[in-house]
Parts: sequence; C-alpha cells; structure tokens
Amino acid sequence: MLRGISFEIPNKYGTYLADMLKPIDITTFNWLNQNEEAYIITDGQFDKALFSEVENDMDGSLLDKRIKDNQYYVIFADLKAFPKGKEVNNIKTYEDFLDSNCELVLLVVDSVYSTIYCKDKEKLKLLYKNAIECSFEDVQYITDENDGRTGLTVW
Repeated sequence: MLRGISFEIPNKYGTYLADMLKPIDITTFNWLNQNEEAYIITDGQFDKALFSEVENDMDGSLLDKRIKDNQYYVIFADLKAFPKGKEVNNIKTYEDFLDSNCELVLLVVDSVYSTIYCKDKEKLKLLYKNAIECSFEDVQYITDENDGRTGLTVW
C-alpha cells in the first residue's frame, strides 16, 4: 500500500515548500509546525526565520502566503496538515498518523531529503507527478514494504 513519496530538492534557496505542495490547497488545513529551521533570504543572505518559534499551529492561509511570497532556505521542516475544525496534535509515528485527523506530513531533513505522507491516495499521486514535474531528484513512492522510517519527525 502507498504511504507517501520521497525525493531530494536542490540544496539552495527558493520556494521549495510551496513547490512541493502545489497540488494541495494549503488553505483548507491548519498546520502543525514543529522542529523547523528555515530562513527568509533577503539580498542573497539569511534574514529572519521563516516561522517564529511561537507559531506551532498555523492557519493554512498564513502558511500559503508565507511560503509563496518569500524566497527561503530550508534546513529542517516538520509540517503536519489537519482539516480545519479538527484537533491538531503531534504525530510521532506512522501509526499515530493513521489514527489521527492528520491528512498530510511534510518532512525535510538536511536541506535536501524530503518526504511527504498523505492519506488521500489521489492527492499522493498528484504530489508524485508534481515532484517529477519540478525536476526533484530520486522521486520514489514509499510503501508498506520499503518504508524504513520509524518516526514521522525530523529529529
């Protein structure tokens, strides 16, 4: 069974979070933001953090604007999407993900290694196709058979 996709993004600044999530309507979710380190780029230099330390639960409209309207460099990202009106809680394992209201998990590790888990298999196929169209490298499906990840966090 399909669980998600993995791929590598370029190790440089851009709008890669927005690019990865292009097939998803980000605004329809509340996003749990944890364990991230990403910086807005101003005049080719690191400026302020893309997310403040107090923004753990973000409205999708705010996230959408922030990741589409800025150039940024992602070192780590741990974003989890919950339908608006549903409980937002931390997801630590794939089993937690399955048993929760969480619909999508996006993880970026070491600026390059990206993983998206998605419950909606049609959206997952669109995310896979999008990753190919974005020319991300080593795009693969994550399945029950090949998923070696023990936790759904970046740490």
